[in-house]
Amino acid sequence: MGLIAFLIIGGLAGWLASQFMNKSQGLLMNIVVGIVGAYIGGFLGGMVGLSATGFVGSIIMATIGAVVLLWVIGKLKKA
Repeated sequence: MGLIAFLIIGGLAGWLASQFMNKSQGLLMNIVVGIVGAYIGGFLGGMVGLSATGFVGSIIMATIGAVVLLWVIGKLKKA
């Protein structure tokens, strides 16, 4: 996947996750959260036997991972 597509998917996934979790972040943080979320989503999806194909599948998997990431960060900040 090209670098531009990787950044677009990361930005979209981070933005979607921030909307689901009611967190406001900037563009750079959305991209970072989305990229890290893509790795988390891919790992979790692989554990349950799911795989993402195509642009939409990648966004869905990255968004799931980004939501998990934001949830864990929220729990760690409260502890």
